[in-house]
Amino acid sequence: MRKYFLPVFLFLCIQLTAIDWPSSTGTIIRNFGLNNGGIPHLGISFASSETIESAGGGELLFHHRKGDTASRLPSPLGSWLAVDHGDGIISIYSRYNTSSENNISTVTTKQVNTGMYLGESGISGWSSRNGFYFQLYDRTERRWLNPSLILPTPTDTRAPDILSTRLVDSDGNVFFNPSSVRNLSQGRYTVIVDTFDTMRSPNDSPLAPFRIICFLNGREAGALNFDGYSARDGSLIVQRNGLVPVRQVYASFPAYEIADIWLNRGQTNLEIIVQDIIGNSRNIVYRFLVE
Repeated sequence: MRKYFLPVFLFLCIQLTAIDWPSSTGTIIRNFGLNNGGIPHLGISFASSETIESAGGGELLFHHRKGDTASRLPSPLGSWLAVDHGDGIISIYSRYNTSSENNISTVTTKQVNTGMYLGESGISGWSSRNGFYFQLYDRTERRWLNPSLILPTPTDTRAPDILSTRLVDSDGNVFFNPSSVRNLSQGRYTVIVDTFDTMRSPNDSPLAPFRIICFLNGREAGALNFDGYSARDGSLIVQRNGLVPVRQVYASFPAYEIADIWLNRGQTNLEIIVQDIIGNSRNIVYRFLVE
């Protein structure tokens, strides 16, 4: 996992060193990787009534405004625009209000600078509250990128919470929090972790963490990094001890499938570690007997 993650991170740091937050006052209500009804959230959703600013310099690539008739179907993104930052990296701003005459989406082509006004937060597309949706996409690698890897570090003093851990055997039997389970038989199990992160208060909107790691008797058995998801043959995949379909990892809404493990007879230690983008960490160790 480490071999896969570091090159992506270093590449992004080199290519987008000037990227900044597209809103200085908006509240994050969904972040990259969040299990959103069994599918991953592929960007950052802000609740805001403020202006939207370009996260980096580049060229206005495309815009879709209210009233555009290129398609008779409504756009789930509502009013949206894309900025090309070069080397295949695109930032996408969507679900915003296009009623302002000064909105950049009224211009067909334009150079964009970091912090330039793009529009107003609003309600459009498949949104139900005032705000906007921000995404980063690498069209060269056909990969959705986690913006938090490159954005300036926010203030975050809270470690993620671990609500529960489930083991599911090959027959579909579910065992919650294995330390409390009796008569756990040897065999193959899937590890599913229900976890979330908040930045300042436990009452904040639940967010996805950045990394979930599973250790079995001191050895890493599975790890999921929320750094990005690639598109292959019409499906999204994630690197999790090999390439795994995203729909599999997210099937146990609102939890995440972390690993497939084999339990042998005897005393067993299963440790789950969850970290946020800052590095705040929480762990829990389950000790149980396998018969």
